[in-house]
Amino acid sequence: MFQSLSQRLTAVFDKLRGRGFLNEADVNSALREIRVALLEADVALPVVKEFIEQVREKAVGQEVIRSVAPGQMVVKIVYDHLVAILGQTAEPLNLSAVSPFSYLVVGLQGSGKTTTTAKLARYLMEKHQKKVLLVSLDVYRPAAQEQLAILGRQIDCPSLEILQNQLPLDIAERALREAKRQGMDIILFDTAGRLHVDTALMAEVVNLKNVIQPLETLLVADAMTGQDAVTIADQFHKQVGLTGLILTRVDGDSRGGAALSMRSVTGCPIKFMGMGEKTSELEVFQPERIANRILDRGDILSLVERATEAVNQEDAEKLAKKMQKGHFDLNDMAKHLEQMIKMGGVSGLLSFLPGVGKVKDKIKQAGLDDRLVQRQIAIVKSMTPQERRDYRLLNASRKRRVAAGCGQTVADVNRLIKQFQQMQTMVKQMGKLGQKGLMRQGLGGLLR
Repeated sequence: MFQSLSQRLTAVFDKLRGRGFLNEADVNSALREIRVALLEADVALPVVKEFIEQVREKAVGQEVIRSVAPGQMVVKIVYDHLVAILGQTAEPLNLSAVSPFSYLVVGLQGSGKTTTTAKLARYLMEKHQKKVLLVSLDVYRPAAQEQLAILGRQIDCPSLEILQNQLPLDIAERALREAKRQGMDIILFDTAGRLHVDTALMAEVVNLKNVIQPLETLLVADAMTGQDAVTIADQFHKQVGLTGLILTRVDGDSRGGAALSMRSVTGCPIKFMGMGEKTSELEVFQPERIANRILDRGDILSLVERATEAVNQEDAEKLAKKMQKGHFDLNDMAKHLEQMIKMGGVSGLLSFLPGVGKVKDKIKQAGLDDRLVQRQIAIVKSMTPQERRDYRLLNASRKRRVAAGCGQTVADVNRLIKQFQQMQTMVKQMGKLGQKGLMRQGLGGLLR
C-alpha cells in the first residue's frame, strides 16, 4: 500500500534535502509535485486542496526559512499533516458496555465483509479474550450463512444455528436471546451486501440497527475501488451512521488514496486494515505508523509487533543459545526462512524498513521475493536429516537427488549452500565474540 505515493514523495523530499536553504518558489514547486502525487494516488480533490493549503501556510513561514535543515522541516510539516488527515491516533473498538453487546458489520457485496467479520472475531478472542458469537443476516446470497459458519469453525468461534426461511430481523432477535443465554460477550452481525448502494439495502440496515442497537457500526470497504470506496463510505455514514471503517485488500492497493480520503470525507476513523485473505491478517490502523510508511521512514514498531506474534519465544531462545555457541545448521536456516514467511514474507518485511522505497526496483530485479524463500525451504526439506545437520555430506550425486526431489536445479542447491556457509561464518564469529564482545564491537566485529 502507498508504494507509488511513497516513491513520488520521496523523490520530492530528496530534492529539498539537497538544498542549503529554501525560498518560497522552491516550496511552491515541491507542493505542486506533492499535489500531483496525491491526485495520482487517488486522494479526493477536496482533501488534496485542503492538505496543500495547510502545508503551504506553514512551509513558507519563517520556521522553515530559518531552520538549519529546511528540507527536513518541510518533511516534518508534511508528516504532521498526514497524521492529522489519517486521524492523529489509533481509535480502538468500543468495549465499554454490559455484555452481551453487538457490532454491526455493513458494506457492499464483494468487499470482503464476511471474511472481515471472522477476522474481527479472531482479533477480539485473541487480543481481548472475549467470547464472540458470529451471526449472518445475509439470507440473499447463496451459502453466505454457511460461509460464516465455516470460517467460525476455522477459528474456533461459535456461530448462530442456521434456520431456513428466517428473515434478517427474526435472526437478529434470536441471536440477541441466544447470546444472553450462552453468556457471550460480543455478537458480530454480518449483514447482506448489494452490488451498489440502494434504498432497499439502506432501509434494511437501518431497521436492523434499530433492533440490534450496536455499540459499533463498521463499514467494510475495498481499498482497491479507490474513490468509489470513499463515496460508498460517505453514503453509508449519512444514511446509516457509522462509528468506524475497515479497509480490505490494502495489500493489493499501491496507491492508498482511499485511506487518506476516508477520514476527511466521512469524519469516521479507520479502525483496521485487511492485509490478506487469512483470518490472522487484520492490522490495527495506526495513523503515525502509516504516515511513516508513506514517507518511506519505516515502521519498526509494527515490525517488532509482527515478529513477537509470529516467532515462538521458546524456539527463539533455543536458537539464540545455539548461535551463542557458534552452532548453526540447515535446520536452523529453514526455521529462519519459515519465520520470515509467517511475518509477511520478503515484501511484507521490507515495507516496514526505512529507505526501502528507493531500492525496491533493485530488490525486484535481484529476484528477492517470497518464491525464492519458498524454493530455499523446499531444497532444505528435500535433504535427509543427516544432510541438514552436516551440509558437507552433499556430494554431486546427493545434490542431484535433492534438486530432483524439490523440482530445482543443482545450481540452486549450490547457491543455497553458499548462502548457508556465509551465514554459518557470521554465526561462528558471533560465538567467538560472545555477548559482551558483540555489544562492545557491534557489527564491525562481524565484518572484519
